[in-house]
Amino acid sequence: MTPSTGWKSYAWEFFTIFIAVIAAFTLNNWNENRRDNRAATKILTEISNGLQKDLVDININIFGHNEGTAACKYWRKIIQNEEVDTDSLGQYYLALTRDFFSAQNNSGYETLKSRGLELLQNDSLRFDIISLYEYDYESLKTMEENYYEMQFQANYFKEFNDVFAPHFEFDEFGNIVGINTPLDISTETKQVLLAYLWKIQLNRRFILIYYASMEQKIKGIMERIEAEIGEE
Repeated sequence: MTPSTGWKSYAWEFFTIFIAVIAAFTLNNWNENRRDNRAATKILTEISNGLQKDLVDININIFGHNEGTAACKYWRKIIQNEEVDTDSLGQYYLALTRDFFSAQNNSGYETLKSRGLELLQNDSLRFDIISLYEYDYESLKTMEENYYEMQFQANYFKEFNDVFAPHFEFDEFGNIVGINTPLDISTETKQVLLAYLWKIQLNRRFILIYYASMEQKIKGIMERIEAEIGEE
């Protein structure tokens, strides 16, 4: 074998090994990317399913706050000696100061965090998901459960009950079935109760606006997740 022939043989072997290494490296990267894409798709599906459940919880709270708003209008009429349908009295009494808690299904997002947020390659979608769970949901939870203004049961129930309970009519099972009107209360007490109703109604309207914004954002993220999964 001549030197030139030997050099060509070694060069060919080196080239063959080089190509094999590059091919193996490329295949390994492809397999890793494929696994990551599958994992991202699975996690996004889990997040989407959780968001669907969150929408159900949100709609329950929206309904409850709307009921609370209607209760304010109902009891305002009673305080002002206007005629009301007493068949709904017990329902509106429960709804008047009822509080709600914010429940979120975070398992999909927690899985994403444990795997690394960068697993989701769509920067815009990743940012919106992080913002939803880390800011929007936390803000909603704080407002519903910790914000003093929104703690209607603790702040107002006793005041309303002290005035209304002596005028209630009960059936033999202890259920509230009516109320004796007009209420025998002073002008000062009437003014205080009307101010409470105004404040409760205003705060419920405020959080309903926030819920409407949350509902729109969640639906938008779900649509983008569906589109992202469809591209996989």
